[in-house]
Amino acid sequence: MKNKNAKHTISFRQAVEATPDIETGYKTGLTALGAYSNRVIVFDKTKLQGSVDIDRCTTTKYPDANRWDYAFAYKSEVFFVEVHSANTNEVKTVLKKLQWLKDWLHSQAPEINKLKAKSRNPFVWVQSKNFQIPKNTPQYFAAVNSGLIPIRKLELN
Repeated sequence: MKNKNAKHTISFRQAVEATPDIETGYKTGLTALGAYSNRVIVFDKTKLQGSVDIDRCTTTKYPDANRWDYAFAYKSEVFFVEVHSANTNEVKTVLKKLQWLKDWLHSQAPEINKLKAKSRNPFVWVQSKNFQIPKNTPQYFAAVNSGLIPIRKLELN
């Protein structure tokens, strides 16, 4: 007899395929990140469980939205990466993208939402160029308060 309380989790690939907006977007490893795949460093590549280009998959359905870029799974946790310029003028845009992502996960991608990382903040802003947000500006404090401080590379053990 099966335990009714047993927690059944689906894989990242199954979660992507169960999400109509991105159901055909699953890619192995970090390949969905394309040229930005070198911005994510993982300790054990065998623990990578795939990636998806959320932005590309959702362009048609949400053409005017500030869409988030990527999601990938590592060690059964999903991380969401936005590669974007890190300057004062772009903070507001990235925060809009974060809100779009959270709303989208809640309403359109509940299976992926269940898999988001708990070991650290699952939402990561990777700067596309240099960091140009002075630490004494309202934009810097807004980024800090949202948990999004741009980094050069995401490194996961």
